[in-house]
Amino acid sequence: MITLSKKRKFLILQLCLFSGIINIQAQTPKDSIADKRWNFHFQNTVIYQVHPSFHSAYSGKNSLNSGEERTTSISGTIYLGAKLWKGASVYYNPEISGGSGFSSTLGIAGFPNGEVYRVSDLSPTIYSARLYLKQVFALSDRYVAVKDGINQLPGRLPDSYFAITAGKFSIMDFFDCNKYSHDPRNQFYNWALMGNGAWDYPANTRGYTFGFVAELVKPQWSLRLAAVMVPKTANGAEMDRDILHASSEAIEFVHQYTIGGQSGNIGLMTYLTEAQMGNYAQAIELGEAGQVAPNVESTRTPGRTKYGFGLNIEHHFSENVGAFLRASWNDGHNETWVFTEIDRAVSAGLQFKGDIWKRAEDKLGFALMANGLSEEHRNYLKAGGYGFIIGDGNLNYQPEMITELYYSFRLGNYPLWISPDYQFILNPAYNKDRGPVHAFGVRVHLEI
Repeated sequence: MITLSKKRKFLILQLCLFSGIINIQAQTPKDSIADKRWNFHFQNTVIYQVHPSFHSAYSGKNSLNSGEERTTSISGTIYLGAKLWKGASVYYNPEISGGSGFSSTLGIAGFPNGEVYRVSDLSPTIYSARLYLKQVFALSDRYVAVKDGINQLPGRLPDSYFAITAGKFSIMDFFDCNKYSHDPRNQFYNWALMGNGAWDYPANTRGYTFGFVAELVKPQWSLRLAAVMVPKTANGAEMDRDILHASSEAIEFVHQYTIGGQSGNIGLMTYLTEAQMGNYAQAIELGEAGQVAPNVESTRTPGRTKYGFGLNIEHHFSENVGAFLRASWNDGHNETWVFTEIDRAVSAGLQFKGDIWKRAEDKLGFALMANGLSEEHRNYLKAGGYGFIIGDGNLNYQPEMITELYYSFRLGNYPLWISPDYQFILNPAYNKDRGPVHAFGVRVHLEI
């Protein structure tokens, strides 16, 4: 990580923005399929959010602030890709991000801004988000056109292939993808809508990891396997190099279907993570013995595991109307290690394209989600325990229920999208004694 003064970081961010804007007219259109040896793309996203004050019977150190809050987050990413030899390409993404979510990103398991992280330094920070090599081996002599896109070089790709990707990346670049609910930069804000909420997906504090992904892709189905690193501590920035005793593996099968002339995808995923986790039940026992609040960190032992499953459905009613459904579960015995404190999750939603009302670049999205905890996890919070995201010092347990509505519209012919957003959060951090919370936001997204 590069350490710079706040002034220099801000200056670099503005230079990135300026370079992106002056290159707008020079870029090949995103739908180009001309064969290119390299490409360049850029994104900048700013999200402003506010929540008014809400009812709170009590608060703990990880509670959402019950008073009014206003926050801003910002990120900028450069996407560089280049072809190397036959079937091989390399991608590099330097990134800068800063700002914070409500209450330093605490107090809601399904947090309302997927662009923020649990980091201690909120000033703009430059880091290498991704650097990976991808090798594709053709399994067919039939090819399909691939358009120019973010981390996607234009050209031809076999309709059947085996691929290996190795390096630094986000595992969610390859797994749990959904056309309608995956990217908080241009879809739903909520980070529990980026993927299956109960998937404690392996990553460092900013969402990236090291490892490899193997893919077998056929015209109607695909199979993926990943083995990646996990952090040394819960929600940590430093990855654990003891990969024999700390790692995470995931397998996903995705099938493309057609029913009654309507198409879609259905994906099934399972994962297993091994790390030096603490155990909720053991923490409660130790707390009761010492007559103190339980602390799951005091029970951490190497070799503990967490496993889970996820269902991901993407259905296309028409070119302009689509829906998604996700459901996930993890065993919930040991502490949440990476993503957020959700052990059971269901989410569903609809997206409408603006072609319906004569605005082709616009879209409207609506989603519902319900998050839950395992019995051990809720008992731990009830006894006064804290995780790294939630903990009110007590718990009157109810599932966390969230509704989100957003509208995204393009500003003229510029590659700039503005998206107002509203989220209604019932039982924040699973606590019936707090809330409900109304979160209002506006997002400005530049992408070339």
